[in-house]
Amino acid sequence: ISSTYSWLSFLRCSRFNSFKRTHIILQHLGMSKHTNAADEVLLERKGCAGVITLNRPKFLNALNFTMLRQIYLQLKTWEQDPETFLIIIKGAGEKAFCAGGDIIVVEVSEAGKAKQKLAQDFFREEYIMNSAIDSCRKPYVALIHGITMGGGVGLSVHGQFRVATEKTVFAMPETAIGLFPDVGGGYFLPRLQGKLGYFLALTGFRLKGRDVHKAGIATHFVDSETLGMLEEDLLALKSPSRENIADVLEIYHTKSKIDQDKSFILEEHMGKINSLFSANTMEQIIENLQQDGSPFALEQLKIINKMSPTSLKITLRQLIEGTSKTLQEVLTMEYRLSQACMGGHDFHEGVRAVLIDKDQSPKWKPADLKEVTDEDVNNYFKSLGSNDLIF
Repeated sequence: ISSTYSWLSFLRCSRFNSFKRTHIILQHLGMSKHTNAADEVLLERKGCAGVITLNRPKFLNALNFTMLRQIYLQLKTWEQDPETFLIIIKGAGEKAFCAGGDIIVVEVSEAGKAKQKLAQDFFREEYIMNSAIDSCRKPYVALIHGITMGGGVGLSVHGQFRVATEKTVFAMPETAIGLFPDVGGGYFLPRLQGKLGYFLALTGFRLKGRDVHKAGIATHFVDSETLGMLEEDLLALKSPSRENIADVLEIYHTKSKIDQDKSFILEEHMGKINSLFSANTMEQIIENLQQDGSPFALEQLKIINKMSPTSLKITLRQLIEGTSKTLQEVLTMEYRLSQACMGGHDFHEGVRAVLIDKDQSPKWKPADLKEVTDEDVNNYFKSLGSNDLIF
């Protein structure tokens, strides 16, 4: 789960009175009489493919619990259907593929504080979905056009093909709300080049456009104006193999000219990222950044110092442990972390500061990295016994 940061920014910047805020939150939580759950995700058989369209463009196609269940069930159905040769997932509108976990983050936070089942069920079902995408026997093509954050990353990055455009914006900004980069972040982030994944996880840095491909998050890059034609060409394939699908994507990727000659935005900083973020403790990473003293290092230090100290420590360990685990083992670990966060302080405080009160001044507990002990961190990784997520 991840807070929808662009959507949150919209809420922050708009001067809603309390009535309007309440109405919008109720609408997001599926309590509005105008909401039709069936329309929030479109599931269609077209040509040789099953097409999933996240259909909440006004809310940046943010995920909710109902959508999650609908997508999972349809994915499993199409996986067994001999007439479905590939699965395409995309977002409606021009702004977002999927900007994360929606205001359901508020509901999950409230449920966690009240020790209600939703705090278990949402994470469990989201992570089961992430695993299902990874193990899907049909080629899975995610058209990640626009904002792709948190839960949106989980719906795309584990698939075989991820197609970015010049409008793609990728980020995993969870440490800013007292959480951690979940949905399998502990698997894919440490497998990016050098220490790039550690940098993205700890700072929430946003990658845009072709940089999403250059970072290794997208497998292909196409100009957004050709997305419609690309989809048509994929749907028109006759009983395609994975190779046939890859060939079509490669043709469009090769034809793309936008920012073709532009170097990776972090290219000049990769040497520093690889050395400064290579430490095994957050204290050492902070010391590395302080000692380096360059404008880039000091900027990252400023950003990291705003994050939840507990989130930073569990995230670093999550990524270190994730380097030697399978995705399913990582998701089991992340489910443990999610439940520990529900029982802790910082996630609820992050949601309050960023989403509910919008004062942008979370009061983290502990407030200092050195106050987060090894024992505290170990407790986040403890087995849940019979409540563990097992694949």
